[in-house]
Amino acid sequence: QVQLVESGGGLVQAGGSLRLSCAASGRAFSNYAMGWFRQAPGKEREFVAAISWSGGITYYADSVKGRFTISRDNAKNTVYLQMNSLKPEDTAVYYCAAKITGSASISDHEYPYWGQGTQVTVSS
Repeated sequence: QVQLVESGGGLVQAGGSLRLSCAASGRAFSNYAMGWFRQAPGKEREFVAAISWSGGITYYADSVKGRFTISRDNAKNTVYLQMNSLKPEDTAVYYCAAKITGSASISDHEYPYWGQGTQVTVSS
């Protein structure tokens, strides 16, 4: 069983930055592909970023490319999402997810383990 706990959300002005963290339980974290997704009010959950088990492969949604960076520290069982140049449209609950087999994916259906989410609010 994998447990994921996100932190780092909050309220920030447009143009500001936040760093989200996701701490994972489990002895095999270094084998997991990890993803970040978000869900804004009234909208479906959408892909934000994903990273392979080694950190060598990353994927980004077009809407965040060049502004967000996903990274991981396998020694700390933690994955990060550095968010810069934030926009009001980035406002959402952000979830991290773990995929214990296979490669990183942009599809939420391939992630069986999810955190509880952390709220990010960007004011204009």
